Amino acid sequence: MPGAYAAARPRHPLLFFFLIAFAGAWLLELPVVLSRTGTGLLPYTLPRVVVVLAIAAATFTGPMLSAFVMARATEGREGPKRLLLRYVQWRVKLRWYLFVLLVIPASEVLGAIMLPGVLGSYQPVTLGLVLGYPLAFVSTFVLGGPLGEEPGWRGFALPRLQAACGPLGGGALLGVLWAFWHFPLFWSGVWTPPTVPNIVMFTVMITLLTIVMTWVFNNAEGSLLITMLMHASFNTFANKVVAPLFPAPLLNDYGLLPELVGFGAVAVIVVAATRGRLSLHDERRSQKSDPAALPR
Repeated sequence: MPGAYAAARPRHPLLFFFLIAFAGAWLLELPVVLSRTGTGLLPYTLPRVVVVLAIAAATFTGPMLSAFVMARATEGREGPKRLLLRYVQWRVKLRWYLFVLLVIPASEVLGAIMLPGVLGSYQPVTLGLVLGYPLAFVSTFVLGGPLGEEPGWRGFALPRLQAACGPLGGGALLGVLWAFWHFPLFWSGVWTPPTVPNIVMFTVMITLLTIVMTWVFNNAEGSLLITMLMHASFNTFANKVVAPLFPAPLLNDYGLLPELVGFGAVAVIVVAATRGRLSLHDERRSQKSDPAALPR
């Protein structure tokens, strides 16, 4: 019955979403963190393939699972269907495809060469790098976070955070929470060491990036395909292009600096150009960013 269903809806959907997203991911990552591969607190070693698969699976058992569970709980049977349709929402203006696939990588390169001593370390582009990039992009798209994370962060949480805190506040808050969700990976043995500078740089960088992604999301009318492509673009380019092209000692110690500088510059421009609205101009566009006409 409609009345009974309405009464059963969770009163704090965002709280439940983040609880499921964090618990679902961290439970899979905890064995990696505790192993000799990670902190070594327990005396067992996990094969490299198990570590990689566990971290990849955490994106699906965390934000993706949580997004579909909470979409069903808050929007009924149509909620998960609407979420799935946004996976293939490809009718977006060409300039947004160009932005996520070209401008975002360009900002990473500019962020790198602006740092002292980095440009002098430049290595020529190789044929292997060019030919391997498309395969790396696809594997990152599927297993590196975009496919599993975006339904949750941008699909479920962002529209509700914008409705509650405004576009800039909601985007910044999501950035901090998104960064915190990644923290176990610092102790997994596959990321940079968990030093205070690395953790702070990562948190600030992800928050700035999230502000830019919020702007893209609003202009793409809630398309998850665009945000997944953007997620895959910055991850792949940073790891497969910027890192091998600029092996400067500074970046060996602080590999996130190019993204911090590049995304920071783009975020400042976007915030200034939109006066902090991040292209969320009115209620009509807010509802187009989430077909469920939020929030319930």
